[in-house]
Amino acid sequence: MTSLLNIAATGIPFDEPNVDTNQICPTRFNKIPRGPAFARIAFHDRRFDGEGNEKGDFILNQPPYRDGGIIVADRNFGCGSSRETAVYALAEFGVRAVIASSFGDIFFNNCYKNRLLPVILPNETCVALRNQLRGDTGARIRIDLEHQQVWDLHNQAYAFDIHPLRKKSLVEGIDDIALTQGYLDTILTFERQYRTAFPWIK
Repeated sequence: MTSLLNIAATGIPFDEPNVDTNQICPTRFNKIPRGPAFARIAFHDRRFDGEGNEKGDFILNQPPYRDGGIIVADRNFGCGSSRETAVYALAEFGVRAVIASSFGDIFFNNCYKNRLLPVILPNETCVALRNQLRGDTGARIRIDLEHQQVWDLHNQAYAFDIHPLRKKSLVEGIDDIALTQGYLDTILTFERQYRTAFPWIK
């Protein structure tokens, strides 16, 4: 799996609060197998009209953002239902990270399981980033996961927190199974010691 050590991409200023998972992936698409089709599913009902034509006023249909890779969102991004398909849709569209002041809890956890980095920054920082991106359409921002910093258009760095094990998984490009296997010696040692101490437990 690909490491997310450094991400540099066009920033997408998404100003709306409470963007829920049904907007990101409408319910009727939930049973579609993950794959390239999800690139079109992302925000489908907001991107396309009833005839399947693009709505030109939606930000992801505008040329600078079609290839955008980092969403800078408002608060409570990914709220609503627990559908993991919302993360599939963003990832297949090409989004590699979402920066917001808060997230829906399940969406936040699903991001890590699908190698999409969620970054929590203070609301005022997110507002400032979106203002910069609107003032310089198509500008790129950078996320340095190793040092846990977001760099804005003026080369200002903002620190963010991430759990060490989640960071390890993203930096090394490994999933939860591979992460667990990395502790196999410790697990086997514990099991041997436990069986010795409690031999009557099968």
